Amino acid sequence: PRPGRHNKATEWSGWAIIMATDADQDSEVSDSSEESLPTAAEELAAQKREERLRKFRELHLKRNEARKLNYQELVEEDKKLKLPSNWEAKKARLEWELREEEIKKECAARGEDYKRVKLLGISAEDADKFERRKKRKNPDLGFSDYAAAQLRQYQRLTKQIKPDMEEYEKQREQNGEKFYPTSNSLLHGTHVPSKEGIDRMVADLDKQIEKREKYSRRRAYNDDADIDYINERNAKFNKKAERFYGKYTAEIKQNLERGTAV
Repeated sequence: PRPGRHNKATEWSGWAIIMATDADQDSEVSDSSEESLPTAAEELAAQKREERLRKFRELHLKRNEARKLNYQELVEEDKKLKLPSNWEAKKARLEWELREEEIKKECAARGEDYKRVKLLGISAEDADKFERRKKRKNPDLGFSDYAAAQLRQYQRLTKQIKPDMEEYEKQREQNGEKFYPTSNSLLHGTHVPSKEGIDRMVADLDKQIEKREKYSRRRAYNDDADIDYINERNAKFNKKAERFYGKYTAEIKQNLERGTAV
């Protein structure tokens, strides 16, 4: 072979080797890039899964917390429903009494008058309102029983008595030690009332009778009312029974009137 041809073949074979090497390197690079792409996708999916799991755990914790709060509120509401209707007023009253006791103890420890300290904290306007409300309050609570009515009548009559101090001093001088009786004293039948005292008593009795007649007047008769009594005494009893039990027997009466009572 010629020397020139041999050199060209050698060059061509070198170039072939180089190109084959480059091709192998390119294939290795492409294979490595193909292997790296699925790894990045898997990492992204793993991050999304972790984020979702974290949110799920947070929602689970919030649900448990809300469940506990709802149960606590349910228990508190059940307690309030079991309490009496005036529990809030009683609670406020007890708290006020506790505060008042603490203030009293503090005043006693400092050597101060509790009433004076309490009045210092009340304005003149509030004091006037309290006095007007106290005067406007009606002490008569109405009829409860005959003993209470008799006691109120006695207290009202004794308040109207105006003692005669001159007559008092005169009788004390006349009777001496007998004016203050003991267990051995006998005063029954020894006192003789004066004519003025008898006149005052008669006038007072006349006023009581006149006042009683105003309150014990006969009630007006209603012609349209149903007749469900046989005499006056039975009519009063029926009115009293209707006042106390009418709301419980209204349906029974209606059924009897319609004829649908069982």
